Amino acid sequence: MKSILLAAALTTVVTAAFAEPEKYVLDASHSQVVFSYSHLGFSTSYAMFSGFEGAIMFDQESPANSSVTVSIPVQSMLTGWEARFDHFMSPDFFGAQDGDQDVDLVTFSSTSIELTGEDTAKITGDLAMNGVSKSVVLDAVLNKAGQHPRAEKPWLGFSATTTVARSDFDLGLFAPYVGDVLDVRISIEAMKDE
Repeated sequence: MKSILLAAALTTVVTAAFAEPEKYVLDASHSQVVFSYSHLGFSTSYAMFSGFEGAIMFDQESPANSSVTVSIPVQSMLTGWEARFDHFMSPDFFGAQDGDQDVDLVTFSSTSIELTGEDTAKITGDLAMNGVSKSVVLDAVLNKAGQHPRAEKPWLGFSATTTVARSDFDLGLFAPYVGDVLDVRISIEAMKDE
């Protein structure tokens, strides 16, 4: 009897050790990227991306083996002021090569995940924006993993922060008067893919 129990326990351990990451898709209605920058030192301006797409391959047994990809249409930017949005979409910024797939999307693809605590990690990845790709590091927190009370399926919630120099992506007009460094705050939810 003991040998049967031991074999069952070993099978469970081996199966868990080789479990494949599970796919979660972003909940577009509860995922945002907010960025801010100094305006001439007088104020801080804010803008947001929302309603974007992405997927997380989540390995609960070995989180460092997880990955994330996100795709954000530039046109989904919300600035709170139409004239500012129009300026961001002009040739001064994102409109320089309008119609080019490389500048119409902001994408992020993780390349590595380093666990820094029980629910924290540094996620390194390639951020592509305005036709330029640079490596960035996100300081990420797993807010919650569990059953969604209404959707009745597994759900994940993450938050993250980073900084990005817009001049690195050929978007540095008016720097340093208008802040070159963007403070970025990310909050996402993702649901288990069916």
